[in-house]
Amino acid sequence: MGVADVDGGHYVVVMSSSPSKILERFDNPEPARDFEIVFDCPEFTCLCPLTGQPDFAHFEIRYVPDRFCVESKSLKNYLWSYRNEGAFHEKVTNTIADDLVAALGPKKLTITGRFNVRGGIGAVIVVTHEQGKGKQIPLRQDVGQRTT
Repeated sequence: MGVADVDGGHYVVVMSSSPSKILERFDNPEPARDFEIVFDCPEFTCLCPLTGQPDFAHFEIRYVPDRFCVESKSLKNYLWSYRNEGAFHEKVTNTIADDLVAALGPKKLTITGRFNVRGGIGAVIVVTHEQGKGKQIPLRQDVGQRTT
């Protein structure tokens, strides 16, 4: 999946229906107004990096856009890309937040990952980002292209 600039401003969008580490974005249609976008993602899966067993989670992604919004199908394919990756709950939740911040530069972002119980323990990981506070992540064009 990707976007290519063809002939000075005409864009060709190639969308896939397979896992992808690319997050597509589009211009905020109402940049003069703050509004919140909420994605409910109940089917997240990754692998336990220690046992290789599947981990299941329900993610809620809430953000107030600045210049950009995330395209929902690319978000679905991005989350799907974790299906066969080993990842600790804390790391995967923070990586998703970092990639969304790098893609969108939101005014505010909160990601809540509710991981299913394994071994008698459930985990809820909440990552929050606000522009100008805490960890600063520059806006990038190559968002979501993880090397780890």
